[in-house]
Amino acid sequence: MPVRIPPIQCLLTFEALARLRSVTQTAEELCVTPSAVSHRVKQLEQIIGTKLFGRADFSLTVEGVEYLAHVREGLGMLQRFPSSAASSGKRKLRLAVTPTFARSILIPRLRQFTEAYPEIDITLQVSIPLLDVVAEDADLIIRFGTGRYADMEHVCLTKDEVTPLASPAFVREHGPFELAQDLEGEPLLRSPLEPWRTWFAAQGLDWPEPLEGSQFNDIGLMCDCAAAGMGVALARLKLAQPWLEHGALVRLGHSDAFTRNIPSPHAHYLCWRTGMMERWECVAFADWLKASLA
Repeated sequence: MPVRIPPIQCLLTFEALARLRSVTQTAEELCVTPSAVSHRVKQLEQIIGTKLFGRADFSLTVEGVEYLAHVREGLGMLQRFPSSAASSGKRKLRLAVTPTFARSILIPRLRQFTEAYPEIDITLQVSIPLLDVVAEDADLIIRFGTGRYADMEHVCLTKDEVTPLASPAFVREHGPFELAQDLEGEPLLRSPLEPWRTWFAAQGLDWPEPLEGSQFNDIGLMCDCAAAGMGVALARLKLAQPWLEHGALVRLGHSDAFTRNIPSPHAHYLCWRTGMMERWECVAFADWLKASLA
């Protein structure tokens, strides 16, 4: 049987609703009634046999994100025809990202987004938590912290767990490690982003936060130094995955103290200024990132 191509009005309505996230605004843009918007979306979902919107706020399903990329590509080709020399009119999206999140989590996935949305040019800028290193005029910001951000709207992207990690050579030279108390006297690498007291408390230790030892304001740098044998890092497992996969960092032992993961009190959040989600490229990236990390 021939594959049925969805009506163009259904595709236009889907693209507009995914961009505007409002039935009323979509209806106004397309000069139709709100009920017509809902009817067209339902018709499109029936034709392609999949659900495109997941919740009442019109956030896209994983299939919806993928299909939206194809729809926009097709609509873009129709819009450019017949003048192939017309300006591409690419949209610009400026992202402020913490360094290790960018290297470990975002960049390995970013090609998926650029292939799905070739009409969006991305500028990546570095921001460092707890310091005044903030990317200027970023459209979207990825922050790491408690989530109490009164200055911006935000959504939690991913939580993580922590555990002590060190280089294989360090474990051989300083081990064996069986109890949490075996870390007493060992060089503990420090970061205000991930205080040791979280892990100490989970192990039933009343030890104070270490006041001596090398300190880092970037988790990636701390992992690099731990891999070089400088000491033990309390590392977030998702961010430390590249070092673990290559064997540069390992767990200290096989006992419960070193195999049980402890939830970090902090998480990564996607943040934006009020009104920023009225831009479809911001919505597209936010929906894609949440779906890719789910």
